[in-house]
Amino acid sequence: MLLSGPGAPRPGGWLDERLPLREARRVFRRWRRTRPFWGGLLLVLGGAELLVVPLSPLTVLVSLGIGGIAAIGIGIALVVAGVFLWVLPGAHHYVSVNALILSVLSFAATNLGGFLVGMVLGIVGSALGFGWTPVAQDDQEATGAPKVRDGQGTRTLAVLLPVVLAGAALWGAVPARAAAPGDGAVAARTPPTVTTTLFAPRGFIVAGVRTVPTADGPLKVMVLRMDAASLTDYRLRTRDGSRELSLAADTLDLRGKVTLYLTKFRGCVEGLLCITFTPDRLPVPPLVPPFVFMTDVSAEQALVTSDVIDAGGLSLRAHP
Repeated sequence: MLLSGPGAPRPGGWLDERLPLREARRVFRRWRRTRPFWGGLLLVLGGAELLVVPLSPLTVLVSLGIGGIAAIGIGIALVVAGVFLWVLPGAHHYVSVNALILSVLSFAATNLGGFLVGMVLGIVGSALGFGWTPVAQDDQEATGAPKVRDGQGTRTLAVLLPVVLAGAALWGAVPARAAAPGDGAVAARTPPTVTTTLFAPRGFIVAGVRTVPTADGPLKVMVLRMDAASLTDYRLRTRDGSRELSLAADTLDLRGKVTLYLTKFRGCVEGLLCITFTPDRLPVPPLVPPFVFMTDVSAEQALVTSDVIDAGGLSLRAHP
């Protein structure tokens, strides 16, 4: 039974009556209950912790090498993601997934995810943000809380968030435009299979999806652009009529306007998180930080262009 009138208990109890700024706290409480506040707060705290570790004076424990730069970038990105959860609560699913990926990557890319603290805060904050549900419309009207429509701002965030997160995580990475294959270049009917134990790109960006010509007609591929890439234990296998050809190199370095046209790409980010991309399933965000590498990579490569290709230990074999 609900009581009303002068004798009814006030929301918040006796402590709420004795604390200062009661009206301001009431407004803040109403605002907080219409968005995944605690998930956003944990993301902000996790990002701040990642920032504090490499910038702290404890040079004995950490240094501002690659791990320090990555910690700064991912830390800023997590703080931005937490703010997005507060500003656009309807897009909490989209924001949380991106924040979760960054939190997991921080373990390998930074100082063990800020000695696990920042990574754990980011993962928990992402989970809280993803699992948050908006207040039902009837409950909003009863309590006088602001109405929040699930999905509000999602279209805007779909455009802004990858740019903001990637821009925060990348310091000075310049995205390159997709280039068309050279005039007269025709891809093979069946894309060769490429494998490498280590793929380390620089200035990597997914430039979109296009079609390339083959003898059997156009082929849908995803276009990957990068400034340079280093591959270890490179292997390429293809067929020429009834024979199978294999190209192998101990190391393969690509430099200057490198463009890959792939129908499939699979690898393990930092050797931990294994993912698969296709023209119908592109990565989000489309930019890859320069400190990220991939292991156990396999790809179906329609075409590749590069200004310079250096191969070490190159060999070519034909198998019946």
